Amino acid sequence: MAHVITGPDTQVRLSDDYVRLVARDAFFWAWPIVNVCSRRGAFARLPHQMLLGGVLPVGPANTLTMLTDYVSPSQRAVACPNQDVVYGHAIVALDVSPVVVQVPDFGSRFWFIQVLDSRTDSFAELGSMYGTPPGFYLLAGPNWVGAVPKGIQKVFVSQTSTGVVIPRVFREDTPEDLQAVQAVINQIGLYPVEAFDGRMKFMDWRQVPVSPQAQETDVNGSETRWVRPEKFLDMLPIALADARPLPGEAARYAQVLAVAEAARNDQRLKAVFNEAVAAAERELVDPLFQFRNFGRPLPHHWSTIANGACFGTDYFMRTAVAKSNIFVSKQNETKYFYQDLDADGNRLNSAHRYTVTFAAGQTPPVRGFWSLSLYNRHHFFAANALSRFSVGTKSPTLRYAADGSLTILVQAALPDAAREGNWLPAPPDGASDFSLCIRLYWPEGSVLEGRWTPPAVLRQHASE
Repeated sequence: MAHVITGPDTQVRLSDDYVRLVARDAFFWAWPIVNVCSRRGAFARLPHQMLLGGVLPVGPANTLTMLTDYVSPSQRAVACPNQDVVYGHAIVALDVSPVVVQVPDFGSRFWFIQVLDSRTDSFAELGSMYGTPPGFYLLAGPNWVGAVPKGIQKVFVSQTSTGVVIPRVFREDTPEDLQAVQAVINQIGLYPVEAFDGRMKFMDWRQVPVSPQAQETDVNGSETRWVRPEKFLDMLPIALADARPLPGEAARYAQVLAVAEAARNDQRLKAVFNEAVAAAERELVDPLFQFRNFGRPLPHHWSTIANGACFGTDYFMRTAVAKSNIFVSKQNETKYFYQDLDADGNRLNSAHRYTVTFAAGQTPPVRGFWSLSLYNRHHFFAANALSRFSVGTKSPTLRYAADGSLTILVQAALPDAAREGNWLPAPPDGASDFSLCIRLYWPEGSVLEGRWTPPAVLRQHASE
């Protein structure tokens, strides 16, 4: 009986237009997977944990590095950072070893440890909203077999071998709480299972070495360019081998890998492939950096997402979020609301003054805390005289009006002294586009059900 070909015939001649079609499609849906795998490759060369350039917590795979304060405004590895929490960061290589996550007793302090696979989907539940008790938790890869060590409270299994772990610990914006938070973050740990001995390990994260090497950034202050079209063809098979097909994806994988293999073996087809992915970056992926181009539309031009860190085969949302603000949390952990426009639909720009007013009793309903952050046109913090990049629960300066409402001033110019505590500074050059993001940590049911949405961003005029 003749051999039956059940997938792409790898010996046929491929047309240029077909290669372009597959290359564009692959670049779009695999962009987040290649992004995460590229980060793993970049950090694999590090000799030890460090603060890269004095600001970025990094280390070799299967090691955690914690910050000891809010993230630096000069950080450029991850767009849309926040200054609500003390961050940590680890790339995990679960094909090398399972890892143990060490969880201390946080008391009443809000926290969660985000655990993502290379698709940027969550595969563990660790945090205040889950009532997670202190102890030790195991993260294992898809091919792991072995006995669970005594003392491990729960095992979480990833669908991919590469992952990202990001602890987030709330701190109030006061010197006293900055000092108080050190005792708990010094007990957060992550290490290979071979190093687990059932005892809590302590790390004074203030002693992490500072590397003078500058963090890699893109031109003009943009996020580090983790996905490069000219390297995509070589990275794609590696990334897809790590992220095995989800149900229903096998044919998609076979098609993409067959075309990629043909392009690697034919210099002309390789050029066609690379030109197609470069065009896909410009035409398909780059526009999704703008919040107004994706998400669920809400009143007053706000938007939100409902499947953060649970994208599955929602290729559009996975890539849109990865491009604009990668490593978002599940919505029961953090609910995000995005804004590029004022109430009239005009682009937010620091040449104008705006207000965001929460009516009495209508501040964001949370069991954790909330914040309003401002980002420049690259989705990073805009330097300002107060070094204030967000306001919210953490802010001791906020003042409510007599009627119980809360008005936040969003503008470049310093307001009068009576209102300075409610000021969220816009880019000081007075002529830059910017964006706003409201985060609700551990949101109430009214948020998840869509019964609460943010108020309008109102442009103020000279007479106001």
